[in-house]
Parts: sequence; structure tokens; C-alpha cells
Amino acid sequence: MMQSGVPPCTTCGEPVGFDSNGEVFVACHECNFPICKSCFDYEIKEGRKVCLRCSTPYDESTTMPDVETNQSSNHSTMASHLRDAQDVGIHARHVSTVSTVDSELNDDSGNPIWKNRVESWKEKKSKKKKATSKAKPEAEVPPEQQMEEKQSADASLPLSEVIPLPRNKLSPYRCVIIMRLIILALFFHYRVTNPVDSAYGLWLTSIICEIWFAVSWVLDQFPKWTPINRETYIDRLSARYEREGEPSELAAVDFFVSTVDPLKEPPLITANTVLSILAVDYPVEKVSCYVSDDGSAMLTFESLVETADFARKWVPFCKKFSIEPRAPEFYFSQKIDYLKDKIQPSFVKERRAMKRDYEEFKVRVNALVAKAQKTPEEGWTMQDGTAWPGNNPRDHPGMIQVFLGHTGAHDIEGNELPRLVYVSREKRPGYQHHKKAGAENALVRVSAVLTNAPFILNLDCDHYVNNSKAVREAMCFMMDPQVGPNVCYVQFPQRFDGIDRSDRYANRNTVFFDVNMKGLDGIQGPVYVGTGCVFNRQALYGYGPPNLPSLQNASSSSSSSCSWCGCCSCCCPSKKPSKDLSEVYRDSKRDDLNSAIFNLKEIDNYDEHERSMLISQRSFEKTFGLSSVFIESTLMENGGVPESANSPTLINEAIHVISCGYEEKTEWGKEIGWIYGSITEDILTGFKMQCRGWRSIYCMPLRPAFKGSAPINLSDRLHQVLRWALGSVEIFLSRHCPLWYGFGGGRLKWLQRMAYINTIVYPFTSLPLIAYCTLPAICLLTGKFIIPTLSNIASVWFLGLFISIILTSVLELRWSGVSIEDLWRNEQFWVIGGVSAHLFAVFQGFLKMVAGLDTNFTVTAKAAEDGDFGELYIIKWTTLLIPPTTLIIVNMVGVVAGFSDALNSGYEAWGPLFGKVFFAFWVILHLYPFLKGLMGRQNRTPTIVVLWSVLLASVFSLVWVKINPFVQKVDGSAPAQACISIDC
Repeated sequence: MMQSGVPPCTTCGEPVGFDSNGEVFVACHECNFPICKSCFDYEIKEGRKVCLRCSTPYDESTTMPDVETNQSSNHSTMASHLRDAQDVGIHARHVSTVSTVDSELNDDSGNPIWKNRVESWKEKKSKKKKATSKAKPEAEVPPEQQMEEKQSADASLPLSEVIPLPRNKLSPYRCVIIMRLIILALFFHYRVTNPVDSAYGLWLTSIICEIWFAVSWVLDQFPKWTPINRETYIDRLSARYEREGEPSELAAVDFFVSTVDPLKEPPLITANTVLSILAVDYPVEKVSCYVSDDGSAMLTFESLVETADFARKWVPFCKKFSIEPRAPEFYFSQKIDYLKDKIQPSFVKERRAMKRDYEEFKVRVNALVAKAQKTPEEGWTMQDGTAWPGNNPRDHPGMIQVFLGHTGAHDIEGNELPRLVYVSREKRPGYQHHKKAGAENALVRVSAVLTNAPFILNLDCDHYVNNSKAVREAMCFMMDPQVGPNVCYVQFPQRFDGIDRSDRYANRNTVFFDVNMKGLDGIQGPVYVGTGCVFNRQALYGYGPPNLPSLQNASSSSSSSCSWCGCCSCCCPSKKPSKDLSEVYRDSKRDDLNSAIFNLKEIDNYDEHERSMLISQRSFEKTFGLSSVFIESTLMENGGVPESANSPTLINEAIHVISCGYEEKTEWGKEIGWIYGSITEDILTGFKMQCRGWRSIYCMPLRPAFKGSAPINLSDRLHQVLRWALGSVEIFLSRHCPLWYGFGGGRLKWLQRMAYINTIVYPFTSLPLIAYCTLPAICLLTGKFIIPTLSNIASVWFLGLFISIILTSVLELRWSGVSIEDLWRNEQFWVIGGVSAHLFAVFQGFLKMVAGLDTNFTVTAKAAEDGDFGELYIIKWTTLLIPPTTLIIVNMVGVVAGFSDALNSGYEAWGPLFGKVFFAFWVILHLYPFLKGLMGRQNRTPTIVVLWSVLLASVFSLVWVKINPFVQKVDGSAPAQACISIDC
């Protein structure tokens, strides 16, 4: 007999009962999911500590005290019953994929509760059966069954695990950060309350600069509050999705490779990237490689033909001998013992033959490059005598060519090869093509029509696959039913080849990739950095995650995650933020689109006319464009294309979706795909996704997943930094600025927002930085200083500040594993880039906004000169070299002037001189790599740089002596009275 007012348990059907206080037992305070105490205790005992309906972690006060808890970052372990084959691929889109008829079997988020109930009930019954048959001898269980049970147990284990930092490393680090913040407050109190009257202008300038530096430090430091590490289990992934004797159930992946100018991005480098993709350790039928040629160069097309032919030999060789890396140029250039761990007698012979084949391949590609150096007047012609359609890179039709795949050529052993597709989108005058972001969006649509893999991995043309198991590493997150549904992308760190040993210009960005990104992974995930990233296709389509973070209110459960960092319980209830009308309108529009997609699950039951009418009624075309084939691809849960589709029809539709007018009056570049509006589209795209509630994952396998090349000469490096900084300024001046965008949804953690704010305001640090680097020279030339005579207590604050800065760096090095040399190089180039590239980016950004002056950037060259690091010593004239050169000369002149003045003034002048000279040497030491690069290998500095720098330094010094704006003015009558008293 069911008690009145007590709901039945959704697992066993019995009343849920009452708790110790006499109230109805409630396990989940977030959604009040009905489950009885006995079933709840069983779930906790089995390690399932999240609600079956909303996946919210159970309150600690509700769980049994004697149960050991396993913590994970932002995601608790879910029930292992999601391992069934029918659930494979459910991570690829929203979980709520049933029709409205079965809506009573789903919760508010669309999770299939009945599956969870049935599987949990089955497991409970099987446990009881095992308990009753305990007395039976073990010999009755066949060995085959024991093996299957072991494999089944392995398949139910999580595919990844969060490894928190040890407390003895993290706790001191946090304590020093708090201590430094307190010392900063006391330091500024002293600085503000003790002005320097004799040099008030200098003092005020220094105070403003120091306050800005402190704010920048806070924005950079606190997102690193909760750094974490992660570990993946590839063997468990194989046990779950690659059962012996059955087809592989791993999700398909579409690779994107983008290139523009083959003369600056050599075809041989692009070919190595493509070959490394085709040879990845992943089922060949699950891999497709799309190469975007945004320059419509026949050289790129012909080199890809040669690459496809060479892949027939290279791919089976790599898989036969487990070659690493699988880019031939970098494999054959390794200076290691290539016979290590090789036991097959034929390896040496086949390797020698393969190296000869690769050298012949290089000769053929180099011949194509030499031929392309001079374009014929009539344009390029193909082998059949017809004109190349892309002779005019600004006015040409769309082009698609499928080279390999199940319908194409097989390798030399007769095995199928991954699909390789050449894509060059249509370009016409008068259309805005949006550079790399537009090219990536074109690849999204083409791949959706031809293969429609649920995941996308994008690489720059110079980033090859260094770890053949990198895709499996990413799938440990994407295909994990506990983690994957809410993950929009998995970002890998960037690693580089060909950088000088000392990394003079901090090309490796080690501090960013090994420190900052680990910190962000503990909040809401790393930022997207443009390459080496695996995307959930549904996240690119503008949808939110299956379990959107709910807006917290006073009645929210205390077990909900912190809105600041997402890692700890909230210390106080947060109020529900109010939405503006535009935010409400956009959310409702997106919700309508989501519901339309989920209610169209059975669209295959309609004929072609009814299907197109139904799609049109749901207004998909206003969002995705006028392509019913593409729209249908967005409705397929696990990706793939309809079996009834034929290749010619799909190719024609793929040509249609890359037409230059396809994106007009759609949401492409605004809400879906790569977002337009900045040359750093990567930051903007990731930011929009995380504003919708998605989280990202940072994956750092022991063997780097991808490796690329970086510009190692000074001029190219500064232009690269200028491009990044200008993109940040563009985002700052746009509607997507993190300072005001995305507050209505409340789905972006506050520390995550702080990190995004730091990524778009850092170029503005150049203004106070260049002023602060000029102060030492001014102080030495005028004899004044920005700090008054220090008292004992003031000395304590200054000393404490320096010690806290050093301790913060040391403890950061301790938990991150970064070397002190990498930290120092990063600090040096922060100053070099700040007084040059960042300064120009700020002015160019404002000029673009006010006057509409756009800046065209040339593609960074990807090939180095002959010889070891020959490109390191190349100096190319650029205006970016003038400000830092001027600063070096001015400070050197100031040091000479300071010592001269001290020699003339006597012994008492040496004490004040020490602080000023230390300040000047601080600037010179930070700019030393710039000075070293400017001099080059044989002191071949461009004359124009020297002339401009000396001229500016001289003019500045002379004008300073004449104007002297920061020094206190002396009354003119005083000298006259002094002269009167002298007996002339």
C-alpha cells in the first residue's frame, strides 16, 4: 500500500520513504528525482554519486559517511550503465533526441531516465544473483565468461581522470598570492600618501603605471588559482568501443588543414601535415582530411596529387612498423637510434627504400615549386589542356576534388585509405570572405555534406601529427559519457620544431601553454588557440550543451558548483542575474531551434518533398542557409551521410555550400561556426561557446600531439605578435568584449571571464609600459627620482613586494615544471612585444574603428633558411623596431649622463645614483634579446633603424633639457637676488 503523498521510487517502484527528520526522503535537491533510500545507498556504494536525471552531484550530507569519494574537476562519476552500444555517439549532440511522444520518459534536460532505471535494476538483480550463488565453486564459470566479464568491467571505467595538484605545492602557492595581494595594497598606500614634490609629474606617471601593472597581474594570476592535470586511458577506450570481431564504434573525425599561399607556406610542409593525418592510429573509415586552398593555387592542387600518390606507400609503412612521428620529413631527420624497439628483420631494408621514395617525392614537389615561380601570361593550364579555374584568386568558382577514400585508390597492400579532399571555396569581387574564419566555415559545411563526422580537428598547414594516438587521446574525453556531452572542444598545447636552443624570442610560449592553460582547465577549460583542437560539431552549430548550467537562486542546493571558479562550493548564494531583452530574444530563438531539431528525429520517415517542407517550416534555412542536404546532416545524431545519397549529388551540394553568397542572411560567423569580427577568430569562437555553457578540456599527452614551426627571426616574430594583439584590440572594441558580453546567461564562470578579459586588454599595457621604461632615463638626465627617501617601514614594503614576486614565480615553477629560463624569456619578450607590437596594435585598432583603415597582414613564412637557425639572424626593416631601439639608446645615454653627474657631484651623489641605474639596467636587461637580434650575426643592422633611433633619442634628450616638464619650477627672482649679494 503506497503512502499518501510519498512518490514511488523510479528504480524499484517502492515508496521513497522518509528521512531521519520525518520528511520525505530527497536524494537530489536540484530536481527532486524520486529514489528510495535503499536504492540511493546502493548507487552510492557502486560509486555513482550523481543524480540519474540532472547529473548533479549528490549533497555530501545525504551520502553515506563510510563511502569513499572520488573527485573530478566539475564532473562527478556517473553510472557505468551507459556503456551499451546503443548509447555510442550520444555525446555527439544533445541527449534529448526522442520524439515528443516519449517526453514523459525523459527529464527536463531530455536524459533517458528509463534507460538508467532499467540498467540500474539489471545490475542490482545481477548482484543479488551473484550473492545467492556464492557457495558454488568457481570452476563452474567458464574462462571465456570470466574474460568477457573482465572486459565489461574495464569498459565501464572512466576514460579519463583529473589529477589534482598535491596540497604541498598548491597551498603555499595560494598563500603567497594572497600575501602578495596584501603587500601590494600596503605598497600602494605608501606610494600614494608619499608624493615626490620635486618631481610630481614623474611620481604621478609612475603611480598610474604601477596601478595598471597591478591590475594586469590580478587578471593574469587569479585564473591560475585551480590548476589541474589530466590522465587518459586509451586502453579503456579500445576495450569499450573496439571489441574484437566487431566493427569499430569509435566516432569519425574530420581533419581540417588550411593554407593560403604555397610560396610562403611551402607545399612540402603541407604535404607532411597531410601524410601525418592519413597515417594516424585510427580506423581508416573514420578519418577524412579536408585541405582548404584559400589561394586557389594550382601548385597546391598538384602537390596534393603527388601527396595522395605517395601516401599509398607511406601509410602502410607507418602502421606496419609503428613509426613516430608520421610526417616523413621530420621522421627521417631525427637524430636518434631509429632501430630502437624495432625487431622485424625487414625494417632496415624497407626504411631505406621508403627514404629513397620520399626523396624522389621531394624532388617532384620541388620541381612543381620551381615551375610555379613564374606565372604564364595566359595563366595555368591543367594536364587535359583546360585552363585552371583558380587563375584569378579573387574571382573563381568553387572547386572540390576527392583523392582517396573507399571509392578511391587503395594503398600498395590493397587496404583502404582515409579520404582526402581538396577544397577551394568560391570567391567573387564584392563579397566579404572573412579570411581564415570563412575558409574554416566552408570546410564545416563541405565536410557535413560529404562525411559529417561528429568531431572536427583543425590544424594549420605547418602543424603535423607528432603523436599518432592523439585522436584517441581526445576521444577519451569526447566519447566518455560522463564528460563528453558538455565538452565543446579538446585543446592540445602547441609545440614547435626548429627553434633555437635558448628560445631567444619566447617562441615556445611555454609559460602560457604549461601554466596559464592548466589553470584555466580547472575552471571552465582552456581558450581555443587556433590549431590542434578537436571540436564537437554540435558546439560549432551554435547549440548549448545538453545540461545547461542553471541560474542559481537562494533556494539552490548547496552542492552546486561555484560561479567563480566551478571547483568549490559557493560560500554565499548568488542572485539570479537579470537578462536584457536582446539576450532573452536570442535565447528563446536558440531554444526554438533546439526543440525543432529534437522533434525532427523521425524525419527519415517522410518523403523528400515533405522533408524539405518540414525543414523550411522550422526556419532552419534562416540559420544554416539554403541547403536541405546540409540541414539534414545537422539532424543526424552520430554523424554520417544517408545511405541513399550518391556521390555526384553530394559533390554538387558541397559545391553549393561553398558558394560566396551562401552565408548571406544566415547566422554563419555570427552565432554558428568560426565567429567573424576579429583576425584572432580563435579566441572569439571559443569565448562564444563557453558563454553558452560549454566547457573545454586541456589534453597534454606525454608525447606532444602536434608540432609546428614558428618564425624565429625578430621581424617576423614581432609581426606575428602584432597580429595577435590587433585581434585582441578588435574584440575589445566589438560587441563581443568580455567586459560586457554574455552576462545575461550566467553560464561563464567569473574567473574564466577574468581570463578572457586579460586576453583582450593586454595590448593596452603597452602604453604604461613604454612610459615606465622611459622613466629611468628621465630620472638619470634630470637628477630626480620617482620614490622619496625611504623610511624603515617603506623599506619593508618594498622588500616584501620583491620577495613575494620571487616566491610566486618559484612556486609557479614548482607545480608547473617550467624552467626558470623559460620564465625569464617570457618576461623579456613581454617587455619587447609590449613596447613595439602591442603599442602599434593599439593605435591600428583605434584607427580601424575611427577611420575604417584596415590592415592587411602577410602570411608568416613557414620555411627556414639553410643552415642551423639561419633565419634567426635575418633582420627585415619594420617600424616595429624603432620604439625598443629608441628605449635602449635613451637608457644607455641616461646611464652615461648619470655616472658623469655623479663624478662631478662628489661622493654623496653615488647613493641616489644606485637606484636610478638599477632601474635603467632593468629596462636594458629586458630588452637585451631584442638588442642581440638587432645586431644580427655580423652586425648588419639596417641603417634606417640606427638613424631613426639615434635621431629620436637625440631630439628627445635635447627637448627634455629645454622643457624639463616634470621637475619643479624655480622662482626666477631667486637667482637675481643671489646675484645682487655677490660682489661682482
